[in-house]
Amino acid sequence: MKNIFLHIALFFSLVCFSQNEQLAQYYYDKGDFEKAKISYEELLKEIPQNSQYFLRTIDCAQQLLQFESAEKAIQQRLEKYQQGNLLVELGYNFQLQKKDDTAKIYYEQAVERIKKNPNDVYGIANAFERKVLLDYALKSYQTASESDQNFNFNYQIGLLYGQMANMEMMIATFLDEAFTNPQNSIRIQNQLVRFMVDEGDANFNELLRKALILRTQKNQDIFWNHYLSWFYVQQKEFEKAFIQEKAIYKRNSESLANIVNLGQLAIEEENEAAAKEILGFVLENTQDLELLIQANSYLIEMKIEKAADNELVIIGKELEDLLKQFEISPFTLSLQLIQAHFTAFKLKKPEEAKAIVKSALELQLNDYEVANAKMELADILLYEEKFNQALIYYSQIELDLKNDVMAHEASLKAAKTSYFKTDFVWALKQFKELKSANTQLIANDALEYFLLINDNTVADSTQTALKQFAKGDYLLFQKRNEEAITQFLAILRNHKGEEIEAVTLLRLGKIYKKKGDFALALSQYQTIIDQHSDGIYIDEALYFAAEIYNKQVVPEKAKPLYEKIIFGHEDSIYFVEARKKFRQLRGDTIAP
Repeated sequence: MKNIFLHIALFFSLVCFSQNEQLAQYYYDKGDFEKAKISYEELLKEIPQNSQYFLRTIDCAQQLLQFESAEKAIQQRLEKYQQGNLLVELGYNFQLQKKDDTAKIYYEQAVERIKKNPNDVYGIANAFERKVLLDYALKSYQTASESDQNFNFNYQIGLLYGQMANMEMMIATFLDEAFTNPQNSIRIQNQLVRFMVDEGDANFNELLRKALILRTQKNQDIFWNHYLSWFYVQQKEFEKAFIQEKAIYKRNSESLANIVNLGQLAIEEENEAAAKEILGFVLENTQDLELLIQANSYLIEMKIEKAADNELVIIGKELEDLLKQFEISPFTLSLQLIQAHFTAFKLKKPEEAKAIVKSALELQLNDYEVANAKMELADILLYEEKFNQALIYYSQIELDLKNDVMAHEASLKAAKTSYFKTDFVWALKQFKELKSANTQLIANDALEYFLLINDNTVADSTQTALKQFAKGDYLLFQKRNEEAITQFLAILRNHKGEEIEAVTLLRLGKIYKKKGDFALALSQYQTIIDQHSDGIYIDEALYFAAEIYNKQVVPEKAKPLYEKIIFGHEDSIYFVEARKKFRQLRGDTIAP
């Protein structure tokens, strides 16, 4: 019984303590520093060693201009705990009083303490950083590194140079660290990307490019070719990345996998010429079965994507020849599924396509290969309007590969299937869940359909226009693009001025762009810009229109569109790319 009462007492004590902490934080956030100071002092009585509570009491005292009491408290704590970061706090207390000479004495004492005990660098450097005393933080890390060779603070030093806008030193420090400790390379690249696309000054990309080229010229280690290739990929300059990858391959011809991946990236960015050159090089320089199949798969998919009706027979023959050359096996699954998709969606022969997939499923496949085959089979069933059968296969993939990216993709396709069959209640529920998917593309796609269904249901409870729109989307899925155009144009005629109008114009713009009819595509986007500027599709219209002008090398028309996204749509998913391309068009990045 005594133990029960003890546990109850401890429980209520913890609850009360937690409430007091929240109250102190509330006062602090509100700017009521008098009450916050009293609350933190009470908390400090309970846990005297808690440095966070102590620093908050000091901060509150300084906010209330109680510098003498703050100084006394810091001195007392310094005598008791001998913590080096308190010298920084003491110096800062004098700095707030404009006593810079006295402040400097304590800052220098803090740095001197690191010389005697390099382990003190963590608390001291952190204290300097919190006070935005970056020069002293930098000096702290440098002092620790000089005092003990086992310490390595190059990453922290690089970050500080970045905060101090010393881009050349940041780049040099980061690159030296990446070369010395390659295990830190990814982390460093992530920081460099931030400055390349987000936080850097106008010439950052050029400074980084020159630094990498200089290292490539001075040091023959292929590490720098890899790094320069990585840089060009970030810039989507795949031809230049390919030059570096070829240089790497000539000196180390063990694998062409990186070059195949580069080709795939070029395809994703619609740089067909670069992709063909890169993948052609792979085919000429390898006998590796997996790489040959991968390269051929990418090349034939590009052909299928751009194929005219009179080219389909030739492509079909080419697929047959590839499968004869490499034979039917688990290794050629990608080619088999491409053939099945081509047979169903291009040749309009779904029964033959299903037979190809079912034969593939009889091979000795692993779980991911089975899922890929089932995904293709479900797509073909969906093409045939066999919605429920398609849903069964999508559901199987979701169950077999729980929480995997492929499972999320299957979930998205299942949601679209419900949408195509106009089961909007169930589709909306699925899209709502997928909005928080780990994969950004899936999350963005789900959000787009969620808003489409939700907004047009609110605007029209009968969902008449939405049903017609879903039919148009289904025709697009079936690759019946001309019929889809007719369907969307009918929606524009019959539902002019309704909620559905803007998204219909957006769909038509995308279809016309894919067909290469840029004038018609721009016309749709311009109508959104002119008539739906307060709608949710305005940023997409601006960006897609800008992209067309940019690729047609009409910078005087692309630039103002990118600019409108930058200054009017900061929350757009196209914001970062728009800013990057706007800077390039403005001439911020010096051409190589």
